[in-house]
Amino acid sequence: MLTPSPSPPSSPGSTPTPLRAALYLLTSVPLGVLTLVALLLLAGAGSALAVLVIGVPLLLTLVLSGIPLAALERRRLRLIDPVPLADPHREPPAPGLASWLRTRLQERCTWRELAYALLFAFVLWPLEALAVGAVLLVCGGLIGTPVMMAVGGDGEARVLKLWLADSWPEAFAVLVAGVVLLPLLTWPLRFVARGRAVLTRALLSPPDSALDSRIAELDRSRMRLVDAFEAERRRIERDLHDGAQQRLVALSMTLGLARLEKPAEPLGGLLERAHEEASAALVEIRELIHGIHPHVLTDRGLVAAVEDLADRSPIPVDVRLTVPDRLLEAVETAVYFAVSEALTNVAKHSGATRVTVTGEAAHGRLTVAVEDDGHGGAVTAPGTDTDTDVGGGTGLQGVADRLSVLGGALLMSSPPGGPTVFRLEVPCPPADSRT
Repeated sequence: MLTPSPSPPSSPGSTPTPLRAALYLLTSVPLGVLTLVALLLLAGAGSALAVLVIGVPLLLTLVLSGIPLAALERRRLRLIDPVPLADPHREPPAPGLASWLRTRLQERCTWRELAYALLFAFVLWPLEALAVGAVLLVCGGLIGTPVMMAVGGDGEARVLKLWLADSWPEAFAVLVAGVVLLPLLTWPLRFVARGRAVLTRALLSPPDSALDSRIAELDRSRMRLVDAFEAERRRIERDLHDGAQQRLVALSMTLGLARLEKPAEPLGGLLERAHEEASAALVEIRELIHGIHPHVLTDRGLVAAVEDLADRSPIPVDVRLTVPDRLLEAVETAVYFAVSEALTNVAKHSGATRVTVTGEAAHGRLTVAVEDDGHGGAVTAPGTDTDTDVGGGTGLQGVADRLSVLGGALLMSSPPGGPTVFRLEVPCPPADSRT
């Protein structure tokens, strides 16, 4: 089913709760210590054993050590940022360790992740430990004053090495002060964690600007290819209509005039067969021209073209299609041939007695459904009850590919017993919006 993708619960710029921020910063400390130890061991052992064969895998592991750390950091980032961070690595072109290593070493993100691992091991986690440790030290020292007084046994306790509490009321007052200060001092940790998350996202994700520009350029080039393809179709249609078809018309007329002269046999029989062949060829080339690009679609638009399809269908077709304006030629052509393919399949395979074509353009998208009252099971795979796969035939696959190029989609449902519903949805900017 065609459904819009859900929006994320928050943006990357949101600020986490104090508890999640403290948990995120606290988990950095043991992970940072392990990363630092691993990097030092790999660097030391790899350098010492570089003259031996065993040192090369160790140094290679050091280079690739940022990959598992980055994968873990992307998961840990979800503690304070619900927007997932995509993995920038691409799939290797072939299976096997050699292909994987070659692909990873050629990727820029691998070296960015190694740089992140070095920064994390030597700079980031000590700063995070300092921030969290300062809060725990201050609040823990204040809250633990009564405990230190009871353990000391001399009725006094030194608070944060700053002053001496020598009475129980004073000790409990300090405890209350620690409880009050705890949420106040943990509040800045939210912004520390937020800055840490922004840095992580910046280092572990591909540049959005370059990616967006690449996607935009691919969309533009795709539309240019579609327009060029449709222009070529129209050129072929014009050449056949103005060239080969007119010559066949002239040939058919000439043969018809020759037959009126009542020539003697066997020339008369030959002329009659030649006239019949020319007439049949003329019918076929007209059908071919109509299949390449119908004139009614160019001259009167999608609704008239679909109504023309309905008039030529051997099964009665009800058309309830609402398209207020002319659309892009590529969109009109794709939808026209999609409906044509659907009606052809209905006539050949469905056993239906009536077909309904409905559709409307709303919110920048055109939705069209072709539904018949046939026996169903059009492209159902063995052992399934319903079908949403458009790969059952090359015609349907071609329709799906054509719609996909335009940013659309195709859904076909054909349970045994019917009905069969052929539904398509495609973006439909008006024709004057083309750039």
